[in-house]
Amino acid sequence: MSIQDRSKIEYRARVNKVMDYIDQHLDQNLDLSTIAEVANFSPFHFHRIFTFMIGESPIDYIQRLRVERAAWKLREDDPLSITEIAFDCGFGSVSLFSRTFKRYFKVTPSQFVKLEKPVYSSNGSVFSKNGQMLRKNMKAVSAEGGDLCITELKQYFFMKTNIEVLEMPEMKAIYVRHMGPFNEIGHAYEKLFKWAFPRGLFTPNVSKSATVIHDDPTVTDIEKVRQSACIIVTEDVKVEGEIGKLSIPGGKYAVGHFELGFTEFEMAWNSMCNWFLESGYQQGDGCTYELYHNDYNTHPEKKHIVDICIPVKPL
Repeated sequence: MSIQDRSKIEYRARVNKVMDYIDQHLDQNLDLSTIAEVANFSPFHFHRIFTFMIGESPIDYIQRLRVERAAWKLREDDPLSITEIAFDCGFGSVSLFSRTFKRYFKVTPSQFVKLEKPVYSSNGSVFSKNGQMLRKNMKAVSAEGGDLCITELKQYFFMKTNIEVLEMPEMKAIYVRHMGPFNEIGHAYEKLFKWAFPRGLFTPNVSKSATVIHDDPTVTDIEKVRQSACIIVTEDVKVEGEIGKLSIPGGKYAVGHFELGFTEFEMAWNSMCNWFLESGYQQGDGCTYELYHNDYNTHPEKKHIVDICIPVKPL
């Protein structure tokens, strides 16, 4: 491997380490010096590198994650107060939270709570439970022909499946980070399998893999949605470069069992969202993930045997 390739891998590893640290400490003070120290860079150099690689400055990145986490909390059926959410998400004051939130979503937190919630998605657009197209800031789109009738919802958005609430175990995983559209995560898996296979950490149709989704695509722009392409492991693994390790929390999950072709994942997720409307549950804190049980290349119809797992808590 050339020095240029080794350098790229090392920089990516350090930035991934910082992104993991930010996720775990989002409710705490995260100044530039603190996170630069995690990466073992000077603040000035780290700021330039992070901005170049991620497309946002470290402070803008942290602020966006805090606002998006707050939006997710505000959309709960019985949300905490705006003051509690502001401090839980790392804002130093309610006034700062309200100003920042309005800059991102064009509405105040109190207005946001009252807006129609997105339930389904299709081709990058989001829809309410009645089929009304919504913007990312949850305001209805007035463009003609944007809405879907109930017949269209049933025909194009849902699929029959078995969904049950299960106690899922905690799982160890190694990962390669991906940011962007879901259908491009294959590049991250290629890197992961290439590293894991010669080390005996991945066997097709035996080992399980998983995609952990760190952001809500109804809130976060798809180009910035973070995902981790994972292989489930049973022992602690010494990782290097772009390969990181994480723990997928155990707990109570809604688990949908599917066999999916490449174009059917969105429909499967919509089916999970539709289940929630009559389940008596709401989404809980923790990781949302897809757990894969096979190598789709060996399936007679090239399908993924997959469980979609969403953490739940009672309404």
